[in-house]
Amino acid sequence: MSESKEQQAETATTIVETDSEQDKKMSYYRIRFRKQGQEYTAQSRLADLASGDPVMIRTEHNPEPAVIVCRAPDATQPGMERGFSYEIIRRATREEEDKYARLPILENEAYSICQERINYLRLPMHLVRVERFFNGSKIIFYFTAESRVDFRELVKNMVQEFRTRVEMRQIGVRHETQMTGGIGACGRELCCTSFLRKFESVSIKMAKTQDLPLNPAKISGVCNRLLCCLTYEYDAYKSIKRQMPRIGQLIKHEGEVYRVVRVHPLQGTVRAVSREVGDVILTEEQWSVAETVRKNPTRKQKKRKKSSSQDKSLKEK
Repeated sequence: MSESKEQQAETATTIVETDSEQDKKMSYYRIRFRKQGQEYTAQSRLADLASGDPVMIRTEHNPEPAVIVCRAPDATQPGMERGFSYEIIRRATREEEDKYARLPILENEAYSICQERINYLRLPMHLVRVERFFNGSKIIFYFTAESRVDFRELVKNMVQEFRTRVEMRQIGVRHETQMTGGIGACGRELCCTSFLRKFESVSIKMAKTQDLPLNPAKISGVCNRLLCCLTYEYDAYKSIKRQMPRIGQLIKHEGEVYRVVRVHPLQGTVRAVSREVGDVILTEEQWSVAETVRKNPTRKQKKRKKSSSQDKSLKEK
């Protein structure tokens, strides 16, 4: 009996070790559901997948086909977790591969039919894209419009035409650009098309903080909205500028009073002007030890201060 218990313990230990080894042997790939769609990271126990191989992905509704783009680097460092969005179930069969190849053709046909009905009904909407589930259980029509659109009659026509669930989704101009794709001013594929999952709020303050020209043609993207990349370095510029002198501030260096006219966060330098010396560039070692000079209050500031103090005294009484 003692030998059998020892054998059972060894077997259990071997199973645990095997499971942990299998978890470590997980492979990661970059996949794409559509030819011009975004890339996602997926994990799989298949280690021999190559670029262009069709695979089946586990999704919220049903398995969907995708294509392997390339292999993603594994997380080899101890304690480091590999992030992934989907899981590869298996390779796609020949039948699934042929059906997946016909999917763009079916989507283009649905796009043409829907566009004809939109023109016939004279609806104020612009059809952007059509997505069809692999099993044909649902079709999603993406469109843009300046206001709300009554598309109930259009949905009835589409349901009668395709005999499946139909969904109309109104999107904004940024999502439209994300779906259509394009090349940015930097010469690369648009960020929203290649890797961005959600849109962050972008303000003109971000361009001011990074000393960018406030020319709409230079800080706007293909969608005629502020560039999404303005958010990438905004926090870095903000934290660096917080430690540097402000524009308009008076500082005293080597007995001379300067007025800060511009700061260069990346170089760590400050451009300042004085009456006697003129325009100078102060390094971080120089402006960090400079003394701050308080400005003399003007007549208007004195009057405001005096009136505020009088109002305060009246409130106290």
